[in-house]
Order: sequence, then structure tokens, then C-alpha cells
Amino acid sequence: MIKVSVIGFGNVARHLADAIDSCPKIDLVQVYSRTSGAETFPYSGRIISRLDDLHEADLYIIAVSDVAVREVSESLPFSGKLVVHTAGSLDMEALDGRNRKGVFYPLQTFSKKKAISFRTVPLCLETQFEADYEVLHTVASSLSETIYAIDSSQRKALHVAAVFVSNFTNHLYKLGNDICQEHAVPFEILKPLIAETADKIRTLTPAEAQTGPAIRNDINTIAAHLGLLTQPEQRQLYEIMTTSIQNERKKL
Repeated sequence: MIKVSVIGFGNVARHLADAIDSCPKIDLVQVYSRTSGAETFPYSGRIISRLDDLHEADLYIIAVSDVAVREVSESLPFSGKLVVHTAGSLDMEALDGRNRKGVFYPLQTFSKKKAISFRTVPLCLETQFEADYEVLHTVASSLSETIYAIDSSQRKALHVAAVFVSNFTNHLYKLGNDICQEHAVPFEILKPLIAETADKIRTLTPAEAQTGPAIRNDINTIAAHLGLLTQPEQRQLYEIMTTSIQNERKKL
């Protein structure tokens, strides 16, 4: 059984620690958390607050904010171990050279109040040495059904793409909710539309799935929408998105 310790206790780290602790093929040795409030978790007896208290493990997963990865890796009280981070925007060089390097990037959005099954989370792996990839792949395949070998350059591009399809899209949901609230319309009415739009990508390409006034070049509707929007930022974004959709249409 592979022994794993998780370093960090934010959204990614908590979901990852939960998944590892629930997996019979992996031994969750410890979880490092700088803050208190972790006592309600099933593995609370294995939560530590000092890096110097880390025990022997086969794999140490650093799941902290991107800006803290280098500092945490430099603070580890050992050398020669397999240490990986979970950041999509960082390459392996962000890790201290005293230990063997790798990346264990779960491509998913994680929220504290939303449970998620790791079986469906794509895991993107990269290691400094080939032998370490086998260790990382064993851990990953015990948690998820979808594993990819992704190098640092590919991962950075993937991370940008993920921001577009997830973070930016969610921000559009927020703006849509604002518009609904302004006009006393329940946002819940839009939820079936949101679900169907996402579901169509399972069988259609994004280009094939595109609908709406921009793709139809419906000038009257576009003008009416712009006239209804009361916030300058909303109008600006509407115009940018409309132009982008129309420009993409011209390429087809």
C-alpha cells in the first residue's frame, strides 16, 4: 500500500485528503494544516500543524495556493523524497530540488460546500523521473478513472482553457443572476438552460452547439439587449462576446 501525505488544507487539499482516506489502496499518513478547525474530519488524529512532524511516506502532495508552493517545498524537513504539487499554472521547477519532483493536477473546480467524486476527476500527471511516474500513476488510478500524462507546457495551456470554460463561465452565471434580480425574475428559470448547454458538449463540438442572436447576426435583438443592460461593464462584455462569436463564425 502506497503511503501518502497531503500538505495543505484548502479546497483542493480537503477533497483530495477525503478521497485518499476513503481509498482502501492508499494509506493517508498525515494531513498538514496551518490553521485549526480540522478536528471534525475522520482523519483528525492525523492532522498536523508543523512540517517538522511529517512522518515517512512514499508521496507528499503539496496542495496549497500557487504562490506558496515554492516556500512550502523549501521548508520540507527531508530530501530525496517524491514531492508533487497540484497547481495547474506552475511547472515542476517551482518545487525545491532537494526532493524528486512531480505534478498531480486534478482538473476540476472544488468548493468547500460541494461534495465531489474523484472517480470522475481527470488527473494530469508529470514526474521528473520515469520510476516516479509509476508511483504517481498507481495513486491516481486508485482515485480516478481518467489519467493523462501532461507536461508543464500542456498543463499551463490546459489551465488557461479551464479558466475560460469554468471560472469565466461561472462569472457569466453571476452576471445573469444579477440581471434576473434587477428585474425580479427567478434565476432558477435559467438552470435547465444552463444544464442543457453543458450537456450538449458531450455530443457536439462547442462550435456546433453555439446558438443565440450573435451566431444568427440578429442585429435587432442584440440592440435590444444592449439597451436593456444598465451596467456599462455588462454592455461591454456583451459586445465583446458577441463580436467574438461572430468572428469565430466567419472562420467556419
